[in-house]
Amino acid sequence: MDLTAYKEALLRKRGELLAEGGMKPFQTSIEYNTRQGDLADQADGTNEVHIQLKVRQTDAKIMKAIEEALWRMSQGTFGICSDCGEPIAPARLHAIPWTRVCIKCKEKQQA
Repeated sequence: MDLTAYKEALLRKRGELLAEGGMKPFQTSIEYNTRQGDLADQADGTNEVHIQLKVRQTDAKIMKAIEEALWRMSQGTFGICSDCGEPIAPARLHAIPWTRVCIKCKEKQQA
């Protein structure tokens, strides 16, 4: 398996996550952190902070998965399902190069 394209995709995604704010502080301005405005304004600010937290958590999970995929490349196990040991389909790796499992095992996990 030629890993060059997968490695480039992983490094590109890692760069995007870092550039898009993986290390930026929350956008918690005064409008989100104070008791100004009515209850709807306060709730809207709380929702915005909650959304930012969820995005950060998702980005952190993807970043960890990318680092693990790069490590698997160095170990010669990239592209092998961690659950069943079968090769992961190239189409799946192309779509999600940091995946650890084949589509069959992923479907079992979600069931």
